[in-house]
Amino acid sequence: MTPALTFLGAAGTVTGAKFLLETGGPRLLLECGMFQGLRELRERNWQPPPVEPRALDAVLLSHAHIDHSGYLPRLARDGFAGPVYCSPGTADLLRIMLPDAARLQEEEAEYRNLKGATKHEPALPLFTVDDAERALALVRPVAFGQRFAPVEGVEASFHPAGHILGASIVEVAVAGHRLVYSGDLGRYDVPIMRDPEPVEGAGTLLVESTYGDRLHPAGDGSPVIAEAVGRAVARRGLLLIPSFAVGRTQEILYLLRTLEEAGRIPRVTVYLDSPMGIEATAVYALHPEEHDAGARRVAAEGRRPFVPARFHLSRTTDDSKRLNDLEGPAIVVAGSGMATGGRILHHLRRRLPDERTTVLFVGYQAAGTRGRLLRDGADRVRIFGEDVPVRAAVMVTDALSAHADRAEILRWLRGFRRPPAATWVVHGEPAAARALRGAVADELGWRCQVAEDGQRVAL
Repeated sequence: MTPALTFLGAAGTVTGAKFLLETGGPRLLLECGMFQGLRELRERNWQPPPVEPRALDAVLLSHAHIDHSGYLPRLARDGFAGPVYCSPGTADLLRIMLPDAARLQEEEAEYRNLKGATKHEPALPLFTVDDAERALALVRPVAFGQRFAPVEGVEASFHPAGHILGASIVEVAVAGHRLVYSGDLGRYDVPIMRDPEPVEGAGTLLVESTYGDRLHPAGDGSPVIAEAVGRAVARRGLLLIPSFAVGRTQEILYLLRTLEEAGRIPRVTVYLDSPMGIEATAVYALHPEEHDAGARRVAAEGRRPFVPARFHLSRTTDDSKRLNDLEGPAIVVAGSGMATGGRILHHLRRRLPDERTTVLFVGYQAAGTRGRLLRDGADRVRIFGEDVPVRAAVMVTDALSAHADRAEILRWLRGFRRPPAATWVVHGEPAAARALRGAVADELGWRCQVAEDGQRVAL
């Protein structure tokens, strides 16, 4: 049998990444992500698994973000017992992120049952903390650049992708064919993370396209952050920064410290109101080998890269509730980054009606999320069953995106010494994926197609 690949997610959308690799013998899953965003996407998480879990021999993960790893507990719950390979940084982050995702599932089911939101059967979580622990027991970390055999007849390796700690470009060799999957490509010349590692060649290439239809602003987002802090200080209000606990939170803290030390912003009290963000920041500090030269230099000089001058950790629920009475100016960094859940919702419900409040979105906002609604100028949003008026100033920057933009994706692709025989665009909304396909064809002259959901292709 000729090896084949089937797109079971992250095709036509940016979430739910799952790519089934059939070798004629063992079957591998590249990525094991949850669908997020629009309800019709989230409902796909509850459908029968797209591939029988017990029939899978191994999983290869590019990184720990939930849209790439979050379905692992369900897979383990339904019978998968093979190894899950990833980089050491990803393994450390999974130990934080998977149990947290499970707790959110359990809490949502409990809330729906208390509210009587289910008419017949009691609401159940998609997976539990026990399922997450079962999945974590399967994780096998592998160092960057080390070749290994995930199953008989297949050789694989991980290479730094930037993006977040542990993020990997995945290379798989099977039956004389070389498959390369970009994972989520990081950016060039940004704080903390090293640049994506170039790849010389591939027979088949899967390339992400989250920002395939646009260019990020130049710079690292510092001017917008400084402007947002200045507004909060001038109005003696709060600056709320919805932030992904992994990656974006650490970059925000790093830039706040940098701006303070440069005298570009005053030393404002900063609260990190995210238990997972607190744990993830500690993990980042444990992996300086993945940091760029600037971050390593800060640590070598005895300073803490992720700690602004007036820094407080809100670990407990009571710590978070005390922020309800907080007088500005102050900065609150809290999850989630798209305002789909987490502690940021409580702060938004309380502070959005106050014109002294500034809200700064610093990452991708998927269709159907509150973050996208606020970014697009909604004058009210629904939070915890209430219509909350929006009088706060909403600011946005894409300069802090952890994803490469179109030019940066093309820059990485130009590192290939020869064009892949087939290039498939994945992990993007339709317009972004089509735009990247066009750019790859026009500027590089490569054969390139947009992957379709459920499509099966021979390698």
